[in-house]
Amino acid sequence: MLVIYKNTEAGLEEITEAVTGCWINVIDPEQEEIEQLVELGVPQDFITYALDLDEQSRAEKEDDGTLLVLLRIPYFQGAKMDVPYRTIPLGIVITSRFIVTICRLQNDIIQEFCSGRIKGLSTAKRNRFTLRVLLSTASKFLLYLKEINKVVETLEDLITLSSRNRDILELLKYQKSLVYFTTALRANELMMERLQRWQIFKAYPDDEDLLEDVITENRQALEMVEISSNILSSMMDAFASMISNNLNEVMKFLASITIILSIPTIVTSFFWDERGFARPGSPPGCAICDNYIDCNFCCSGEYFQKT
Repeated sequence: MLVIYKNTEAGLEEITEAVTGCWINVIDPEQEEIEQLVELGVPQDFITYALDLDEQSRAEKEDDGTLLVLLRIPYFQGAKMDVPYRTIPLGIVITSRFIVTICRLQNDIIQEFCSGRIKGLSTAKRNRFTLRVLLSTASKFLLYLKEINKVVETLEDLITLSSRNRDILELLKYQKSLVYFTTALRANELMMERLQRWQIFKAYPDDEDLLEDVITENRQALEMVEISSNILSSMMDAFASMISNNLNEVMKFLASITIILSIPTIVTSFFWDERGFARPGSPPGCAICDNYIDCNFCCSGEYFQKT
């Protein structure tokens, strides 16, 4: 999908052809759309990098001044997936005429920009547009982190009441998501620091200040994710200790039952033969011991059925 946007007096509107000062949004493009981008002057490698889901954050510059800013953005796959939250690459290509965003999957960040809800957004200010995308990415990490923390708190209450394997595996899924977030935020930070060293945004003081805000917001998101990840890891260790303690209690109970059941068995074995009949001269207490053993077996079976 390839859609071209441009700011007008009425706001952000779609146009049919690429013009100076426009924004080209590309989501999972077909071969014809890729060829169209190449004809407009977008390097083929930049398109390939942005469409590779395993590509890491970085910044590259061509000899003609075309700039690629590749960052990892958060992406919600669904609560039933093995990893509910992961990260995907988003490529921002800045040319001398327009700006291009390229991504393999539709995501909330680009949809928010397409909706026109971003105040003060101008497609003609390419550097400012890029910084707004970076800032929105850091904010989206924090938003998704709050959602993860709410789910983790709910699962914590459930596991406290009943240590089911399903709830523990759910916690493991969100722990994986936090690992993805941490890796992506660190890579984004390195990419932003490289942009700062290049002094690309130094032409306008407002852009330079906004870059500082973006780096600060990204560091805050990284610290918050690391804190949540450490808390979740400690929680998993605590639940593992609880399960181990519960297992020890069960083993103690089983050992006690085994000892209790073995006492009448040892006593009656002296007065019963191998066919299960009482030997001549056996005391009448053998029948009582026999009933005692049967009663213990029945009670033990009923207990394990309930547990």
